[in-house]
Amino acid sequence: MFQTAPRKPPLSRRSLLAAVGGTAALGAVAGCGVPAAYVAPGDRAVADQSARDKKLTWANWPLYIDTDDDDPGRRPTLEGFEQRTGVSVDYVEEINDNDEFFGKISPALMSHRSTGRDLIVISDWMCARYVRLGWVQEMDRARQPNVERHLDPLLRSPAFDKGRRFTVPWQSGITGIAYNRRALGREIRRVADLWAEDLKGRVTLLSGLDESFALLMQGNGVDITRWTADDFHRVCDQVEREVERGQIRRFTGNDYTKDLVSGDVLACQAYSGDVIQLQADNPDIRFVVPEEGAELWSDSLMIPDRARHKADAERLIDYYYAPEVAARLAAWVNYVCPVPAAREVLAAAKDEDTAALADNPLIFPDSGMRRRLAVARDISARERPEFTRRWNAIVGL
Repeated sequence: MFQTAPRKPPLSRRSLLAAVGGTAALGAVAGCGVPAAYVAPGDRAVADQSARDKKLTWANWPLYIDTDDDDPGRRPTLEGFEQRTGVSVDYVEEINDNDEFFGKISPALMSHRSTGRDLIVISDWMCARYVRLGWVQEMDRARQPNVERHLDPLLRSPAFDKGRRFTVPWQSGITGIAYNRRALGREIRRVADLWAEDLKGRVTLLSGLDESFALLMQGNGVDITRWTADDFHRVCDQVEREVERGQIRRFTGNDYTKDLVSGDVLACQAYSGDVIQLQADNPDIRFVVPEEGAELWSDSLMIPDRARHKADAERLIDYYYAPEVAARLAAWVNYVCPVPAAREVLAAAKDEDTAALADNPLIFPDSGMRRRLAVARDISARERPEFTRRWNAIVGL
């Protein structure tokens, strides 16, 4: 049993979708309507070198894996995998933005060349783009019994990847509402509470289209697993009205945390992982999954086309779905753990702070919260240009 106390979590992995003008070329490539970009199943794999060349290259976001307290260059869970399997892992913290990384590796993928990476972690809304383009390989679940057994049922079959054939969640989170209970003097329970008069000019919304729209739709009672264009435009109409009457202070990226801490903002759209960090310094900051529901999202592992060590990558993914390993990772990163069975491991820890994480609903949502969580249908390639133009005009991007 590990005894590591929980680490202070990094900022959220969710990143801002760039303006249409900044990603016009990439957006064109991303559409399924570009035949040259699509890769057929028979062209995605090469001879797997895993058996004779026991190594793999893994690209991830910074601060998204456990590190040793005394030596930040060491990663205990990853070292455990290397020792157990004899597979050497080149772990590269090179992903800082979903669109930026897409632009970095897309030339190789569209020309049927190796990216030089066997495993990547990107946000699900961007994973949908890769899956549609045929830029990732289907995983062999026979090599992944832990994934089959322990993957959270809420995450098993998103609209863009039914049955999770091409993706496996690395970590998850919730987009909900954060607020300062003491400063506001009341509870927030519904999305509509953001539009109350006592919050005028002290509300922020997320500026990224993919990060913001689902929660606002849920406030209208929409089932976000099958929302429509009409649902989207209705939300835009509402947000435009709130901007015009001065209710919304501004639209933000991850910097919404600064406004909330300073008191300039009393309530905002927020990510569950960020709020755990803020609560460590200010217990008056609350996170709420509204009565109408909230979006459950993931950053997911994928094996890109032409990866040379596919079996080793599948083996590593399965290793992180062993409850003991998932628990150690959860104790450090403090996101929603995609392995519910890790909760029992944490609860049995001798360290009190570590054991307390088992009862944190922002890491292991309780049954009541789980009933209000949903994975949103992604924005299709056909919808994206129109929706992005409208949203960015409101946000000012």
